[in-house]
Amino acid sequence: MGSRGICDRVAIVGMGCTPFGEHWDKSVDDMLVDSANAAAQSAGITLDQLDAFWLGTMGSGVSGLTLSRPLKIDYKPVSRNENMCATGSESFRNACYAVASGAYDMAMAIGVEKLKDSGYSGLVVAPPPNDGTPASVTAPAQFSLLAPAYANKYGVAPEKLKEVMTRIAWKNHKNGALNPRAQFKKEVPMEVIANSPLVAGPLGIFDCSGVSDGSAAAIIVRAEDAHKYTDKPVYVKALSFVAGPARGPMEQDYDYTTFEEVVASAKDAYQQAGITNPRRELAMAEVHDCFTPTELVLMEDLGFSERGQAWQDVLNGKFDLTGELPVNPDGGLKSFGHPIGASGLRMLFEAWLQLRGEAGKRQIENGKKLALTHNLGGAPGECVSFISIVGAEPAA
Repeated sequence: MGSRGICDRVAIVGMGCTPFGEHWDKSVDDMLVDSANAAAQSAGITLDQLDAFWLGTMGSGVSGLTLSRPLKIDYKPVSRNENMCATGSESFRNACYAVASGAYDMAMAIGVEKLKDSGYSGLVVAPPPNDGTPASVTAPAQFSLLAPAYANKYGVAPEKLKEVMTRIAWKNHKNGALNPRAQFKKEVPMEVIANSPLVAGPLGIFDCSGVSDGSAAAIIVRAEDAHKYTDKPVYVKALSFVAGPARGPMEQDYDYTTFEEVVASAKDAYQQAGITNPRRELAMAEVHDCFTPTELVLMEDLGFSERGQAWQDVLNGKFDLTGELPVNPDGGLKSFGHPIGASGLRMLFEAWLQLRGEAGKRQIENGKKLALTHNLGGAPGECVSFISIVGAEPAA
């Protein structure tokens, strides 16, 4: 890939994140106001100091008016972005590039989604007309194909793989129990997870992310200006976004054990940030655990495990909160649910807290200064992938 990146050219100086959950008493406007004001307060600014805004939402509004109306923004640019499940991350990527280019001094990336009122989850817009070749199955059914494919390719007994999936869900709920912003704040016993009602294939209820409402926001400035607003800025090291050719379901050799888009975006992001061994160099990672086998496959696509070894690393606790590389220390989509436009910025909010030493009971103490966030949008073999890498310090 030919991207050169914007390593250390911009920094995050403020963030806000609402609790995620069933907000029957809050509107989209309410959540946007809450996260935007929290971000502004953490940066010590007022909203009128911002030059431009990027709003990520898939189904909770159209145009920049979705944000300008509740925030009472007077005649400034507000861009509304959508890129499936990476929508919040897309708003962050665009805001970072705008500041890095010199077009603006200070920008806000903000994401929101309200799913509970709709009565259903997933990608909450009607699919566009097509030629009839795309699979007309649910997201759980599509992602359930990962589990038997992985077990077959690497010789893992189905009952052992079920144990691996159970442990991923158990880990993320255990982390979420330490997070006051999570939707589900209780640990779930492994036997409850393992014996939950089936949804699709081997996936039970606890193998699937929940449905929730939420919003999160970030304020970005040029790196040289960061200390005007905070003594603990977080520097952007890499931003990588790729869209695949969507050939997977039509190709005979696609085996459902990898997301090629994730592999490509990871390679690009690591090149931008100068990372050669992510498992050793990263303090933590927030990944798109829409379903438990997704997280399993991502461990290998992101280079955290060797091919065919992630299942053993999961069982050995390598990705636990106190493991070698903590994955989803905030509880992930399993504990937060997945309000489409907000999830990517919620992941970034956890990196912000961890790198600043403000994560409380789930604070990671491994001495490392880099964090990764990852979003996946679409389905196996036909998706988009986003990766950010951020750090507590600029390069020497």
